[in-house]
Amino acid sequence: MTKALFIIDVQNDFTEGGALGVEGGAAVAAGITRYLAEHPDRYAQVFASRDWHDGDNDNGGHFAVDKAPDFVNSWPVHCVSGTTGAEYHPSLDVSRITVPVLKGQGKPAYSIFEGETADGKTVPEKLDELDIDEIDVVGIATDYCVLRSALDAVRSGRAVRVLDDLVAGVAPDSSAAALDELAEAGVRIERS
Repeated sequence: MTKALFIIDVQNDFTEGGALGVEGGAAVAAGITRYLAEHPDRYAQVFASRDWHDGDNDNGGHFAVDKAPDFVNSWPVHCVSGTTGAEYHPSLDVSRITVPVLKGQGKPAYSIFEGETADGKTVPEKLDELDIDEIDVVGIATDYCVLRSALDAVRSGRAVRVLDDLVAGVAPDSSAAALDELAEAGVRIERS
């Protein structure tokens, strides 16, 4: 079996002090770096997604431009391509990333499966090319992009785990509900 790690959206705008910062985001970045250093041979590939939104439009309604955000379908401006907010958090060791994935780019995108790799492939195409059949998921935010990415991963027919000590969510209740939903879908929820 060939295993990959999915690092979801560990970006400055999703960590403390960012446009949509979540509590514990910086600790997740440092924790992922520590985890990869302690287990250097655990993964054949390390995918890492980033929101990478356009700065000159509302990204298909994803950015609340003319009204207040509802924090469900519309959000404050965040992770605009080429800005500091869109960069990986500095505590994340990016040297281990083998498959960078950009998502958004003019439209809403929550799952890594909605992104594109540097060589222009979809994530399912890249997973098939690399013969990945197991995926561990970590990152931000438990109740949004981690949830959607892990659901899509299990729906793709792969064995999936979410490492619950290496995720951070927007809110405790919605994060707990997300982990319950994932477990019901067949995702294993485990400590790193």
